[in-house]
Amino acid sequence: MTDLVRVLLADDEHLIRGALAALLALEDDLTVVAEAASGPEALAMAAAHRPDVAVLDLQMPGLDGLEVAAELRHRLPECRVMIVTGHGRPGYLKRALEVGVRGFLPKTVSASDLAGIIRTVRAGGRYVDPELAAEAISAGDSPLTPRETDVLELAANGSSIAEIADRAALSPGTVRNYLSSAAGKLGAENRHAAVRIAREHGWL
Repeated sequence: MTDLVRVLLADDEHLIRGALAALLALEDDLTVVAEAASGPEALAMAAAHRPDVAVLDLQMPGLDGLEVAAELRHRLPECRVMIVTGHGRPGYLKRALEVGVRGFLPKTVSASDLAGIIRTVRAGGRYVDPELAAEAISAGDSPLTPRETDVLELAANGSSIAEIADRAALSPGTVRNYLSSAAGKLGAENRHAAVRIAREHGWL
């Protein structure tokens, strides 16, 4: 008998998560050992159940799928990670590959295809949705430096210059310079527009 592939499902939308679990349960060689509705819960469930494959939603409360993937790479390196997303922005794919994600696919994927991709990933393969890959190639890399990205990410939460400076351990003047530089590179009239543009490209 083939060994069962132990799967963790993490998605904050209960209906989607439940439907996926029910569909995967129909596969003879797959078993859903745990479900999670948030990033921190996904990490806790992974530690408790040690799945072979973690299927993570990109957007989750607490920690997003990429942050969970990065943590799992250190805490549970034998667990393969897949990202399923309704937000196929190009920058996300690049970041996913950087943190060791083995599968990256849209939520529109069929249950049978998902099951097949889980098997591929478990066996050491990789799967990236062709359309998402094409979008990532055409969009190119982020023009922002890592520090500009960090500061813009802090600005995305609506923090003031002083708050950003405090959290980034920078002077207010340096924060303004980074935000101005980021806005200029993105062709944005202000930091709020810069955040929107960067997010649309998946660079934040």
